[in-house]
Amino acid sequence: MLLVSQNIGNYEINIPKDTVFRINMAWCNSISELKEKLEKNINSSFFIDLPIGRIKPPNNRYTLDEMIPILNKNENVKFFAVSNVESGDDLKEFLEKIPNRINIVPKIESPNAVLNIDEICNSLRSENRFVMLDHDDLFSNIIKNNENKDNFQMYIKKLDEYCEKNQISLLRTVGVVFSDDERRLTQYEK
Repeated sequence: MLLVSQNIGNYEINIPKDTVFRINMAWCNSISELKEKLEKNINSSFFIDLPIGRIKPPNNRYTLDEMIPILNKNENVKFFAVSNVESGDDLKEFLEKIPNRINIVPKIESPNAVLNIDEICNSLRSENRFVMLDHDDLFSNIIKNNENKDNFQMYIKKLDEYCEKNQISLLRTVGVVFSDDERRLTQYEK
């Protein structure tokens, strides 16, 4: 899967047809803005990322209950990421409320999540399962827990091997795009 920020559409870049657009709700200033993005690109597939427990900016916050009507209405939403998943229990509410056609993607952001990856993945209902690794948050959690920073690579290797063995797609960051023409100042706050 090629997963890119919906902001790539602001530039004249040729995008492969089967690209999935990611909307990180931390960067979305309103539910109306989300609806507009989905309606503007009705023939594209979307990956909605709902940050939970985020403290760094931007820090726009939305509830799952606010998201459900949008998910029900927009068939082009194919994936829904849940942040800070550390156990299968963290996914229960999402599995109960999100339409079955949407693939729930747990975000792996801590050593506990890596250690509990089997439980997390076994709670997923989709035939094609995905997890998303947040390298930065994993490393930050290792430091916060006073673990040896060299454990970072061990956790990534453990996660990668588990996903490979169990035919789970592991979504990882492959670079970013920087631009000198970004002028918005208000994206960090709702």
